[in-house]
Amino acid sequence: MKVTVNKVDDANIIVSGTIENSAVEENINKMAIQAGKEMKVDGFRKGKVPAHVVKQMHGDKLAQDAEGEVLKELIDTGMKEAGINPADMIGQPTFKKYDKTDSGIDVEVEISTRPVFEAEGHMDVLPTFERPTASEKAIEEKLNEIAAQQSPYEKIKRKRMVRDGDMVVIDFEGFVDGVAFDGGKAEKFSLKIGSGQFIPGFEEQIIGMKYDEEKTVTVTFPKEYQSADLAGKEAEFKVKLHEIQEQVPAELNDELAQKLLQGEENATLEMLTDRVKTQIESTEISKLYNEDLKPKLVEALVEKFDFALPNNIVEQEIDAKINAKAREMSEDELNTFKENPEKVEALREEVRADAVASVKATFIVDALAKKEEVSVDDQEVSQAIYYEAMMSGQDPQEVIKYYQENNLLPAVKMGMIEDKLFGKMLGLDK
Repeated sequence: MKVTVNKVDDANIIVSGTIENSAVEENINKMAIQAGKEMKVDGFRKGKVPAHVVKQMHGDKLAQDAEGEVLKELIDTGMKEAGINPADMIGQPTFKKYDKTDSGIDVEVEISTRPVFEAEGHMDVLPTFERPTASEKAIEEKLNEIAAQQSPYEKIKRKRMVRDGDMVVIDFEGFVDGVAFDGGKAEKFSLKIGSGQFIPGFEEQIIGMKYDEEKTVTVTFPKEYQSADLAGKEAEFKVKLHEIQEQVPAELNDELAQKLLQGEENATLEMLTDRVKTQIESTEISKLYNEDLKPKLVEALVEKFDFALPNNIVEQEIDAKINAKAREMSEDELNTFKENPEKVEALREEVRADAVASVKATFIVDALAKKEEVSVDDQEVSQAIYYEAMMSGQDPQEVIKYYQENNLLPAVKMGMIEDKLFGKMLGLDK
């Protein structure tokens, strides 16, 4: 079998050759003989099934497997001639030609390898920036906000009418068409006015009520209300006000700090102030990094390093970007692409530059992470997903399961490695 190797660039080669019919037939015979030793067929002793019988029964499958074996030999030979270590091959080979002729199969396959480049000079392209610092005013405002959140509700010392923001203690019972409904009654119920906890219009009508006052509140249940029996219907609630409570501002002192910094021995207001300062600065740094520093650094690194990319990985990235665009298209717009291959090709070329930059950035980050000894283990990835799920009110286990089933964990891990690497390069991890 004659094999020709053409080097496209440092990351891609084309292996071509002809798989002769005789080579395929030879493989078919070998496989048929081997299968005959393992098969059990009526009329023959086990292990004594003739090759011609095996070929009659499984001819198509044998031919397919035999072609695969010879094709593997062709690719292995080509890689050996090109001096490529199998471990350096990335992705699956891409077939440029697979034409069956009377004498055999003409094959042309592109093989891509992991890029190799000198990961030096990456610190020369760091964007300049001024590290954010929290102002005294910002710290004070945040402390006051925290104090307000911790402010307890206490019974008002002088009798007055209910105001927006008050906590009220009420009895209520709801009726539709004069009939009480299930779940519409409560006694000594605490309700914060303005919280939006009740049906729209209910809380607003409590404003202005006085101690021990009784009032009928009329509201209409939303059309999308969870109970079909009540959805869209007008209801009357008989309400009695027992108590009005207002928030008493919490004092900014060591006692508040000890309440908030539980587990911190001898917590003080000064310690709380330092924590607030750190939190404000961390938020500002995160915003600066994501909106400014990271995009600039990625762009600078992509421009800094020049090396060949594996074509198959670039094409995969183009596919991913095309699919992302397709998900945003209307059905009519999608149909125009299905009916026009040239339009699809034009779109592929349109996203190619971004795809190339994305793939290049990925290999750069991978190389620099190894150089800078930056890594993220699977436990860190799970913890990050768990935390994000908790913060968004989702079930962490379900979210992790979704990421696993959709093979999204490698992308999450790569993103974490990238942020950890850039944080180290920019000095944001200090």
